[in-house]
Amino acid sequence: MTDENDRLVDAITGILPPLLNALDGLEFAARNLHPEGLARLWSMLSPLADALRNARPALEEAAWPERLDGPKQALSGSADTALDALARMEVAGGTGDMQEALRGTRARAPALEYLYPLSPMLPPVNKFFLEPSARGDEERLERLARPARPEAGVTHFGNGRGERGGWSLFVPEDLDPKEPAPLVVALHGGGGHGRLFLWSWLRAARTAGAILAAPTSTARTWALMGDDPDTPRLLETVAEIRGRHRVDPAKLLLTGMSDGATFSYVSALPSDGPWTHLAPFSGTFHPMLLEFVSAERLKGLPVYLAHGALDWMFPVAIARAARDAFSARGAAVTYRELPDLAHAFPTEECAAVLAWLKETPPIG
Repeated sequence: MTDENDRLVDAITGILPPLLNALDGLEFAARNLHPEGLARLWSMLSPLADALRNARPALEEAAWPERLDGPKQALSGSADTALDALARMEVAGGTGDMQEALRGTRARAPALEYLYPLSPMLPPVNKFFLEPSARGDEERLERLARPARPEAGVTHFGNGRGERGGWSLFVPEDLDPKEPAPLVVALHGGGGHGRLFLWSWLRAARTAGAILAAPTSTARTWALMGDDPDTPRLLETVAEIRGRHRVDPAKLLLTGMSDGATFSYVSALPSDGPWTHLAPFSGTFHPMLLEFVSAERLKGLPVYLAHGALDWMFPVAIARAARDAFSARGAAVTYRELPDLAHAFPTEECAAVLAWLKETPPIG
């Protein structure tokens, strides 16, 4: 029995480093995606794929007691999904197929979804889902490993991967139910899904103690033209979250990536919405949009604009025009032009946005 236990421990401790390294590598690849750089990205990912592939068989060879079937399935599912993502990146690196690269980097989110429930029992996983600056806080890690409320963690509301119009929610495990928390509502890009986009923000939200919601558009992308069924759903989502949790009414952030960023302008700027802060990432914008927004709504509105200087879909001149237009109308603009970013989501910027949300007062 001791030998079997030793092999099991060895299998778990053996797969965690290459698995977590592979997930970090896929995050790096997603952040640095560019049609001309796929071969270079694969050359960086290739040794990570080899290490994970070599560690994977030990999970099957170990003797798992029935009571640990859940953790076994979680580790196996995460590793296999990560390996599938890496296989797609290998194809993309050899062919230059940007769509295959997008499919590969998007597969990172399901791998994280498999892994996250192991946070309370595996310290390396618990630390992985925190920003690096917080990983040395042992008291915080202990609290996170023992959730104080049953609704902590990730919950999905009509948001299966094949469903549209639902939403996913993350509540930090150590959130004090007596204290109001910031609320971040994060909108995916065109063709995306909230259940997947949630994981782009979760590490930063968990570290900052923010409630995070990631809705899914009713159609393939957000209602940028014509009828708008998405804004009412966003408002219903916020109302439901406020009914379940204490939300700070002065810290209601709407953010989004690409089409989600563009829709954040459309949905957040009317004065009758609940949003106190706006943070569009890599969206498109036309200054005429502000002509339909009241001066009272814009004056002092905290806006955090982030855009890549190398963006090949929405050139950075669009973000500069948005910065200038909002500033001219009196908004409190924080502008971040990332010199090495193309049309991709910079997860490292999430912590900075949440620090800005904490420090920047709303209008009035």
